[in-house]
Amino acid sequence: MFFADILKDYSALIGLAVLAAMFVGFVREKTPPAAIAATGAAFMIAVGYVAPDDALSVFSNGAAITVAAMLIISVAFARTGILEAMISRIVNLARTRPRLAIVALLGLTMVASAFVNSTPVVVMLIPVMTSLAAATGVGRRRLLIPLSYFAIFGGTCTLIGTSTNLLVDSVARQQGMQALGIFSITPIGLMLAAVGAAFLFLTQSFLLPVRSEGDEPAEGDAKPDIITELRIGKDFSEIGKAYSKAKTYAPRGIELVSAWRAGEKLDTSDPEVLVMERDRVVLRVTQEELATLRDVYGVELGLQVRSSSATPEEKVTRIVLAAGHRAVDQRIAEADFLSRVQVRILGASRRTNPAGPDLANLRLKAGDSLWVAGPPDALQALRQDVRLIQSETPLAKPFRRDRAILVLITLAAVIALATLGIMPIAALALVAVGFLFAVHAIDPSDAWRALDGDVLALIFSMLIVGIGLQNSGTVEAIINVVLPVLQNAPPVVVVLAVYVLTSILTEMVTNNAVAVILTPIAISLAASLDMPPQAMVLAVLFGASASFATPIGYQTNTLVASAGGYRFADFLRVGVPMNIVAAIVTTVGIWVFYL
Repeated sequence: MFFADILKDYSALIGLAVLAAMFVGFVREKTPPAAIAATGAAFMIAVGYVAPDDALSVFSNGAAITVAAMLIISVAFARTGILEAMISRIVNLARTRPRLAIVALLGLTMVASAFVNSTPVVVMLIPVMTSLAAATGVGRRRLLIPLSYFAIFGGTCTLIGTSTNLLVDSVARQQGMQALGIFSITPIGLMLAAVGAAFLFLTQSFLLPVRSEGDEPAEGDAKPDIITELRIGKDFSEIGKAYSKAKTYAPRGIELVSAWRAGEKLDTSDPEVLVMERDRVVLRVTQEELATLRDVYGVELGLQVRSSSATPEEKVTRIVLAAGHRAVDQRIAEADFLSRVQVRILGASRRTNPAGPDLANLRLKAGDSLWVAGPPDALQALRQDVRLIQSETPLAKPFRRDRAILVLITLAAVIALATLGIMPIAALALVAVGFLFAVHAIDPSDAWRALDGDVLALIFSMLIVGIGLQNSGTVEAIINVVLPVLQNAPPVVVVLAVYVLTSILTEMVTNNAVAVILTPIAISLAASLDMPPQAMVLAVLFGASASFATPIGYQTNTLVASAGGYRFADFLRVGVPMNIVAAIVTTVGIWVFYL
């Protein structure tokens, strides 16, 4: 408190200078936002504007805890194949009605983003949307920006839709306001989604980028490119089912290439052709599905070049054939370097044309990748082959589809109990994470990877900065400057002004930082103007969560900007009008429901 007493007469100006310096740092983007926020927080503590106990109290903030827990729950949706199953249905629809499939995919994006973290949702859907673009003849650059925008729409429909929503609610509660419910913002969010979707539909022909040479599928799009095969055992659960109905081959990441019985090829499209013991099934799969198939009971995955059996310590690795390897042009079944060690060949892939026709008869080429399973000593023996390049990257984790229903029930319970006010959402989210661990829907390693350290560090740091701005008198000083300008304005104009200011700042700097800074200012301004504080808080919430005009304003914008090869101007052309539409719709919604 020593510095605080000395600088007492200048504390408001010092707080304003810190705020300005932080905004400059955010805009320049030469230092990570979390580092800038942490520096600002450290300064506030060092000069005594934030007491140590107050600084430590932010680490029990419900918003940060909820954000962390919901990130983990989002990973559970991916690990259990829930999103993958929904995507598979849409892909099947695309075979007959591709344009309807696009609409369904955008709808799925919005609904999923309302309840789980939108970033993994958009990551999974970008390659699907790219494929649908090719199927319909519509350039993917016309579809990827709407994909991001629908994720943003979804995030504004529930309190748990974005970390920013939760943060605004937390800061507002610290200011003495009543907590928002999960669906408190839903009416306005649905208004924004409906009008925003209509705006995109009506203006897509001249605002969204046209098809260009950049519309070829992007490298890294997740496609089934690993050739593998299954041998059906007597304990396989789908013996007697038609191949066309078997769930094992239904996921989007699995393509049924062929099936063989006693050397005869089967017509798998015929509903009368049933899965039988000893059938050999050739598949193309993604890494995730290859890992999932390892856990299917009653089948033998891959090719056993040398007689052996799976062991508990079996590991999986990827090896690549270098140019000049003696096995080049040999069939996998004849490759001597594989027959000398006790390994199984799970699958093979090729960077250019697809590998095939099946695993055993694939003729090896330089650069081919082989997914190999075996005990550590066998894999060590392969390392002695100087013409092999071995990747230590493990096989992707398998889906845990048998836990999918538990994840859905868990999320539904969190939403229902929070809506009924049985328990705070932060506590419910923590209980949900504990339950998902208990039923093995996720592993601790999944949870650690899910936690976004930068986001959490930014939230904690900005909460400390927010306390410092209030204690230093900076918030009061800003209100004293703004109040004369707005005191005679109609309430709806004040709400619009707060929304526009929030939106502009969000396009330049991180939305969580803007939310923490502007929420207490908006609440104080509402008290000075005798306006409902909920109206001003929602103006900040929507202004910070609905960012359309730049590829850096929102993380999903950044994702599609990279995948679609967009220029900055492409986002400005469609995003600025969308921001204007969002400002008008949100202001009208707040006016109808809160003013």
